[in-house]
Amino acid sequence: MSKVASRLKSAKKLMEKVDHSSKLHTEIPAGLASPSPPLGSQLGQRNINIANFVKEFNQKTEHLKEGIPIPCRVKVNSDRTYDLVMHKPPTSYYLMQAAGIQRGAMNSGKETSGKITLKHLYEIAKIKSEDPPLSLLTLEQITQMFVGIARTIGIQIVRDLDADEYAKFLKEREVIVAEQKKAIQEAKEAKMLRTA
Repeated sequence: MSKVASRLKSAKKLMEKVDHSSKLHTEIPAGLASPSPPLGSQLGQRNINIANFVKEFNQKTEHLKEGIPIPCRVKVNSDRTYDLVMHKPPTSYYLMQAAGIQRGAMNSGKETSGKITLKHLYEIAKIKSEDPPLSLLTLEQITQMFVGIARTIGIQIVRDLDADEYAKFLKEREVIVAEQKKAIQEAKEAKMLRTA
């Protein structure tokens, strides 16, 4: 055997094994994790004890309001243990809560679904800056990124917001949302008639 081949063999022994275990990226509602699908089947595919995971997740999120979406990253180890990393709720959730709306705009460039102030945006950026993926960015960069997210949801960012004027806007918006839901329902029923 040549010297090069023997060096390659010894180098292979020294190298660390690459971790090819599957990582799970999912969003679970706070306090509502259950062993039923889709979460149960995702955990089962990765050989994680489903009952222990559900119990641990619900325990860790019991201080949060029930139903808040929590992005989770689960790394499975070779001995069937796992590392659970929970992030703050998604930016869109915070933006819609600050605007007081339940759903974003259907045509984001053409309609406004809600309004928030710059202070709201800054406070959301401060909260989200604690997340590991955003930890290397400055608050200014995070806020600029969130401006784009707000625009896609249809949320308008203003300097000042009058409470009475905004309440009137939200009442008008409820009528528009009801019309949109009705149009969607009619489209679904028409599709069902065509396929039946």
